[in-house]
Amino acid sequence: MSLSSAFGPNAQTPEQRALVLARMKQALPHIRRRLSPAAQQLHARYLAGELTWQQVCLELANLPPAQARSAR
Repeated sequence: MSLSSAFGPNAQTPEQRALVLARMKQALPHIRRRLSPAAQQLHARYLAGELTWQQVCLELANLPPAQARSAR
């Protein structure tokens, strides 16, 4: 398997990206909370390999405030 430069060496497969995301949620309280549907969709696209984490962050920053807020 050749490494994709879009993802770190420990985030090459969907399973590895899921583990990375789970670890980030443990370490970063702001992504631990319940996510808005738009944020959930971006996380799913990251897990599928469609977006890098940097792209997810940029997309979240560009969402209208009502869509970016976490679900309560």
